[in-house]
Amino acid sequence: MSQVTAGHYERDMSQRAFRRQVGQFAIVGFDGYTVPEELRMLANEFDIGGVILFSRNIDSPTQVAELTREVQSLRRDWPLWVSVDQEGGRVARLRDPFTEWPAMQVLGRSRDANLARRFASALASELTAVGITLNFAPVVDVHTNPKNPVIGDRAISEEPAIVSTLGVSIIEAFQVGGLAACAKHFPGHGDTSQDSHQELPILDINLACLDKRELVPFRAAIGADVASVMIGHVLVRSLDEDRPATLSRHVVHDLLRGKLNYGGLVVTDDMEMKAITGRYRTEEAAVEAIGATVDLLLLCGTDTARHVGVLEALIHAAEQGGLAMHELEHSLGRHRRVKEQYLTNLPVKQIKSRVETWIGRKQSKMIAEEIAHYG
Repeated sequence: MSQVTAGHYERDMSQRAFRRQVGQFAIVGFDGYTVPEELRMLANEFDIGGVILFSRNIDSPTQVAELTREVQSLRRDWPLWVSVDQEGGRVARLRDPFTEWPAMQVLGRSRDANLARRFASALASELTAVGITLNFAPVVDVHTNPKNPVIGDRAISEEPAIVSTLGVSIIEAFQVGGLAACAKHFPGHGDTSQDSHQELPILDINLACLDKRELVPFRAAIGADVASVMIGHVLVRSLDEDRPATLSRHVVHDLLRGKLNYGGLVVTDDMEMKAITGRYRTEEAAVEAIGATVDLLLLCGTDTARHVGVLEALIHAAEQGGLAMHELEHSLGRHRRVKEQYLTNLPVKQIKSRVETWIGRKQSKMIAEEIAHYG
């Protein structure tokens, strides 16, 4: 093989390898109780980071366990995250016969770190029993605005110290139980008056207030080595006058990674929410988010063509120099490290016995009732 041909071959192999790896930056949604063909094709072309489950994917505990095993069969070089929003209260994708938990505001009223730990341990046991590996919880926003339409009783407390103490207990119990946790919604969504599903909320507070209130629970979560932090679709004018936090290098790179020294995975909220799509094309926003040093794009919709379009946009931006390759490589290193921590001993057999042992246990229901007493 000539030097010219060899060089072309190596570049081609490198491009193909990057094309596969760029899929790590996406967690995608899909339809149905089994893996659809379009998801299989997407995973075959791009080594996707993972999937997110909604009620449209959930029929029974045994079915969920079979589905997550099927999802993991799509892996190429990396295992996949199987993620869910299972906070408790109104944000819970897994319903009866899974244990149904009160809202976190109720848990917060207990001010009981041990109760928070027992709750999270029981929840982790149920989720890992059916092959779920990443829970987008806990919410560590400080709930200071009673007119907030989206956080409300999802927040643990209006006191930063209580949010921090109980939030850390939840994170530690999740992660001891083999379930990756996610502290959300950085840098704080508790003092907003708009719903980011419908419009871009504005957090109009000064840096001193942000530091003494909103950032306190996130510092605690980072100190507890939380596996991931979710960026909120909020405009924090004291940090960046123009860009939502999700797309802001000032927020992600300078504050979260720099000042707060966070080395775990940074994930977006759903990139198809109107806080983003009302101002940006999804593909454009995805490139800006990754450029801000976000690691994972949450694409909750089921349009595979949209997912491909986002990944192609990332590839094009990297090829054109719009994304720094050394930062992409650092991000892939974070993916590898966190996945090695949580995805190396996934259950593959004895689904029936796992479900019978862990789902809807009497002990878990008793913990839920204990929490409910504070409602």
